[in-house]
Amino acid sequence: MGLFESKPAVKAGEMVYAWTTEDKIAQKAECGGAVTGLLKYALANKMVDAVLAVQRGQDIYDAVPTIVTDPDKLAGTAGSLHCGTLLLAKVVQKFQKGSPDKKLAVTVKGCDLMALHELAKRKGVNLSNLLLIGVNCGGTVSPVKARSMIKEVYDVDPNLVHKEEIDKGQFIIEYEGGHKGISIDELEDGGYGRRSNCRRCLYKVPRQADLACGNWGVIGDKAGKATFVEVCSDKGADLLQKAVKGGAIATAPADPKGIEIRKKVEGAMVKLGQKWRKKDFTSLKADLWNKIAEETSRCIKCYSCIENCPVCMPVSNNGVETKSLMVEQGALPPSPMFHMRRFAHISDSCVNCGQCEELCAMDIPLALFSHAIRSEADLAFEPKLGKPDYSN
Repeated sequence: MGLFESKPAVKAGEMVYAWTTEDKIAQKAECGGAVTGLLKYALANKMVDAVLAVQRGQDIYDAVPTIVTDPDKLAGTAGSLHCGTLLLAKVVQKFQKGSPDKKLAVTVKGCDLMALHELAKRKGVNLSNLLLIGVNCGGTVSPVKARSMIKEVYDVDPNLVHKEEIDKGQFIIEYEGGHKGISIDELEDGGYGRRSNCRRCLYKVPRQADLACGNWGVIGDKAGKATFVEVCSDKGADLLQKAVKGGAIATAPADPKGIEIRKKVEGAMVKLGQKWRKKDFTSLKADLWNKIAEETSRCIKCYSCIENCPVCMPVSNNGVETKSLMVEQGALPPSPMFHMRRFAHISDSCVNCGQCEELCAMDIPLALFSHAIRSEADLAFEPKLGKPDYSN
């Protein structure tokens, strides 16, 4: 049995502005705190057993996944961390493996949601026991590169920065003594800005979640004080309706002009993603095989790309490396087949989350290769596990 069985009066497809009624959440949250308010209501009223949230660790560059079971502690997870490059799908998988009957609420970006759907196809997660609150995402910045960017481009000590945000096409920082914003385009033209996989992403509003939330489209006196909420499922409708009735959340109809602006912002972000795809993928066209061979020749065979990929499922062999006719054990750099077999394995499932590349000790552009292969495969072949509901 899934999370919710009732048919709420609020229906999928509705769009509202929403905000928390709790001052503690509102003071820390961005855009009205509706997401945190909804999560707290769900947990406090036992609609879920736990919430998987992301919390700031030592600084803004340190994003920590946290399982929360005390509703009063959720206020500490409010706000966004664009310099935190986590993927939550495998955390969800581990949670459900240990607690298969527990109901979990999760805030998800597009890549989190795509990965969960791919895992569900393989029976790796049970979506019926998940309450998914999607957030629109323009991309994240690698914490290491963010520190370098803030020091070299912004001329600010990265240790003094206490807040960052991406708004109106700028990456904005707040620090002791002031604030500063620079155009994302300018940063990326200079080799900084968002991660390369985020630049190529076309899935900006995760509408396969139960609710799709964010700041795009909130205008007028609610700008900066409310969250745009799209109701995407009966689960989401039920939660929103009950949270409003329970006094945890207040809502107002979304402004029609705001809805149009939201569409335009999303469309502009998708066009930007298509531009980066064209640039990145065509750069491989002339000499793909030599490029892959050159880059992967630095591989130290640490297995990080395999361990952190949400859709890569190696054969279990009690920790012993599977014998291969083409990949010699202990050889460095490994045979090209070491990487080619992983590319083949995820060829119709790569969600362009960038974890393989982000966590590669040798900075090999693995996400570029796997994403290019997936994108080309989607153009030419029917996917083995069915056409996805998202645009990767």
